Amino acid sequence: MPSTVHTRGLHDPAVRKVLDRLFAEAVADEAKTPSVAGTLTAWKGEPSAEELRRISVDVAHDALLPVPPEVGTLLYQLVRATGATTVVEYGTSYGISTIHLAAAVRDNGGGLVIGSELNETKAKIAAANIAEAGLDAYAEVRVGDARETLPQVPGPIGLLLLDGWTPLFHGVLKLLEPKLTTGSVVVADDTNLFPEKLTDYFAHVRGADSGYTSTPLPLGDGLELSVRTA
Repeated sequence: MPSTVHTRGLHDPAVRKVLDRLFAEAVADEAKTPSVAGTLTAWKGEPSAEELRRISVDVAHDALLPVPPEVGTLLYQLVRATGATTVVEYGTSYGISTIHLAAAVRDNGGGLVIGSELNETKAKIAAANIAEAGLDAYAEVRVGDARETLPQVPGPIGLLLLDGWTPLFHGVLKLLEPKLTTGSVVVADDTNLFPEKLTDYFAHVRGADSGYTSTPLPLGDGLELSVRTA
């Protein structure tokens, strides 16, 4: 008879307490999201690292910008289903998505979620939230430009979440692509907000010879779910 393995999942009391608090705070914070998103996506061209740091302080410094609960649950499910033990996240904010990912990595038997957050204050808050959820052994948040902080992550990457500044999705994916393998999952968030900023990204993951199978999902503000097939 197979042994029964108890996993705590998203119903772990410590995890649930932090997520419930953060989702309640996100509802109160919701009015900031359109303004922040509009400012960020209106930027022309690719910003320098210093320009990105200034944006993170002046524009998005105290906005939660969370994934909604259904997207968080999907992220947990994807990590559990794939057995991913190395997960990378572009755009950590206050750590809501990170907590979902780290809970899944823990329940897979161990591993690490590596996040990247431009704003040092946000990164500290995210780290505190992750620790309060009892998941600090399974996640770390790197402070700085993801184009500088993430290329050094160890591979293979089982799941990559793109949830930072939309116009950089394509560039961040290309930087990390050598560390993806067949079966790696890439999730791009907020794809319905400003799809014109994702033309290159969509062309890359949806192309016939892209090495991905990709499909949009009607969750939150839109997801693009891509699986590395070659």
